[in-house]
Amino acid sequence: MRLARYVLDGLQGVAAAGTNGAFYGLTVHDEGFPGDIDELVAQGPAALAAAAMTCLKGKPIDLERAFLLPPLARPGKILCIGLNYADHSAEFEALVPDYPVVFARFHSGLIGHGDIIERPRISNKLDYEGEFVAVIGKRGKHIAHADALDHVIGYSLFNDVSVRDYQMRTPQWTIGKNFDRSGPFGPWLMTADELPAGCKGLRLRTRLNGAVVQDASTDDMIFDVATLVATLSEGLTLEPGDMIVTGTPAGVGGARTPPLWMKDGDIVEVELDGFGTLRNSVRDE
Repeated sequence: MRLARYVLDGLQGVAAAGTNGAFYGLTVHDEGFPGDIDELVAQGPAALAAAAMTCLKGKPIDLERAFLLPPLARPGKILCIGLNYADHSAEFEALVPDYPVVFARFHSGLIGHGDIIERPRISNKLDYEGEFVAVIGKRGKHIAHADALDHVIGYSLFNDVSVRDYQMRTPQWTIGKNFDRSGPFGPWLMTADELPAGCKGLRLRTRLNGAVVQDASTDDMIFDVATLVATLSEGLTLEPGDMIVTGTPAGVGGARTPPLWMKDGDIVEVELDGFGTLRNSVRDE
């Protein structure tokens, strides 16, 4: 099932996709409103399924007319994985890591599908990074690899927009990865049962103004979803609503000659087979 958060005619709501692909939703003022997706994720798969059935009794929602919000309003930990495709490590002349490169993002920089990425006035080195997200649905620590995917409730898409000159100013990447309006996330949460286990064998693509700039198989990940869940849980208790942003393949703008930076008026799209497309425009601050 697919669940999305939206605002339409000034009212916030939750919508679910029916078997025909159309979305139906309820707003916070409608009787039977199931609650925010964050709350439903914390309650588990049965709560998500029940919420979807309730939403399908609501009115049709035109997602092209609605303003889509990030699927989670206030995710807990946003754990991002760097250099998780060997070809991406190679294009930055970095060693292939033998342990996941982990950095954090903050929810204050998240925006939804269709919203505007802001190119900061202090930099013109704005780069795209198409990725998919694993959303944790069950609490755990020291999670066995064999059990790891049981802790993933769903998946979404992410564009790990990076201000490259600020990212590279220090050995850690926090500032360059957390500018305002730099974290497109969405368009919806798709439950794990709708996709191959761990999103194995899917094509992940990024397009800039219609041209494909990244194209890879999720099988090319150095650390797959199960490995990331198990490894991260060695030191962190993973909680419902935590996000693991799984890494980007080769083709980023900063590694090209000449560099391909995003600019005002650009349209950037991230697509995952079987899931859909996350689309955003770029605007100068």
